[in-house]
Amino acid sequence: MRNTKITARLSGLGGAKWEVNLKAKDLIAQGRDVIDVTIGEPDVPTPTPLIDAAETAMRMGRTTYSNGRGEAGLRAALAERYSQRSGRPIDADQVMCFPGTQTSLFAVLMGVAEAGCEVLVGDPMYATYEGVIRASGADMVPVPLRPENGFRISADDIAARITPKTTALLLTTPHNPTGSILTKADIDAIGALAIKHDLWIISDEVYEELIFDGSTFVSPLSRPELADRVIVVSSISKSHAAPGFRSGWCVGPAAFTEALLPLSETMLFGNQPFIADMTEKAIRDGSEVAPGMRKRYAARAQTLANRLAEKSSLKVHQPQAGMFAMIDVSSTGLSGNDYAHHLLEHGNVAVMPGSSFGTTLDGWVRIALTVEDDLFDSACERIIQHAAQLQLETV
Repeated sequence: MRNTKITARLSGLGGAKWEVNLKAKDLIAQGRDVIDVTIGEPDVPTPTPLIDAAETAMRMGRTTYSNGRGEAGLRAALAERYSQRSGRPIDADQVMCFPGTQTSLFAVLMGVAEAGCEVLVGDPMYATYEGVIRASGADMVPVPLRPENGFRISADDIAARITPKTTALLLTTPHNPTGSILTKADIDAIGALAIKHDLWIISDEVYEELIFDGSTFVSPLSRPELADRVIVVSSISKSHAAPGFRSGWCVGPAAFTEALLPLSETMLFGNQPFIADMTEKAIRDGSEVAPGMRKRYAARAQTLANRLAEKSSLKVHQPQAGMFAMIDVSSTGLSGNDYAHHLLEHGNVAVMPGSSFGTTLDGWVRIALTVEDDLFDSACERIIQHAAQLQLETV
């Protein structure tokens, strides 16, 4: 039997990138004492008021069909939020609701790219970006994010890769996996390129509420001159510690959301009303857990950087936001992938190889900052001991 071309395009872009994570889970199930710091799962449960809101909505009969745009109350809440944040009117018709950021990205890419198109995206990138781009039929064009530039995408590097086939730029700010944040100057320069070459800008802003002290977030949605070409995607997964509820959205030009509506209706016909009601409460009330997460993740990143600098040759890139820190392991002589497997096998710590996020991070690994402090301290100590053992083996 024959499979479709989309399955060939996506071959190897799914679970294969999570090999270390899956292996760690198997070892833990076998009783092995492994500390898993691979995945960005919030370190607190979903707040009780949100659980209660979802339960109340279900008991009130909010379990019926929705529509392709999403529930009116949630779209109104999101329109108000983005109007306040951007400083310009955002109408509810510019908002579409989806089950999580991932589904939003899939739908948006289907709406802006197809076979014969190219989509530019920073390398490193979140592990599913290549998949959502290739699913559309478009080609992914990686743009290297350089450590010396703080892993922020450069307008010059973008410009060097724009061709007549380029249709969109996929940005992430704050960035996963590096935790970098685009500056106003970055956004202005990138926006000028998008205008010059008539490109869409898709901005994944799921970590917007996890900005560490001393850093400032700027969204391309706030630039009036980019109003007709910016599409923002986000969700409550990180900000409200609610990843399992799968509640996300996109915000873009009204003409774009109108054109995308038939695709949304074909895919899923809206998210669940009771989850929409919970999400509306989350948006209107703000997050009670984000401030604590910001403080803990920043402190753990600093702890990691200090301890590894003091007791090993490993170097940490300090994130400005998010749930992760990057460790440069090139001093070990191993690739990030080999290091991650060696650390799991001999150090009982599971980290993500940088190569899971692109070729630029071949000599790096990503560590999640989302395990509780005592366990995180233990992971740091194991990484230090493993580095010392590696050094002895190479002498």
